[in-house]
Amino acid sequence: RARGEGGLGEPVAQFQEVLFVECGFGCDQHGQNYTKAAVRACRNAIEFNSLPGIRNVIPGGKENMIVQVQVGIPNPELVDVNAVKAVFPYGKKTVKLETGGLLSSSGIALPEMGDKNDDMIIAVACITVGY
Repeated sequence: RARGEGGLGEPVAQFQEVLFVECGFGCDQHGQNYTKAAVRACRNAIEFNSLPGIRNVIPGGKENMIVQVQVGIPNPELVDVNAVKAVFPYGKKTVKLETGGLLSSSGIALPEMGDKNDDMIIAVACITVGY
């Protein structure tokens, strides 16, 4: 994976026009799965949006939409970038992972849920969409 400016992943996308920016939060309380926390943050950012007219606004339609994903998470090198990209059904996707988010205690380690310890992984995501 190429190292981008200030983080891991592709370089930040270049936009002619930014249409919207959404932010989200994701957490994995048990299992210490950094990818799961990042995916949840991205889903949280977009899951309550419906933009049916966007295909008419972007020149060339939704295939020319640019989706820039920025995720702040502890240990970004442990995130599967392809799993994060899979959250977004179409568009030209770039993912930039940066050290951020929060590593906290869930208060209990449950080995039956895959816990190695009581670490809770918290991620934040910023999704920028445009063309």
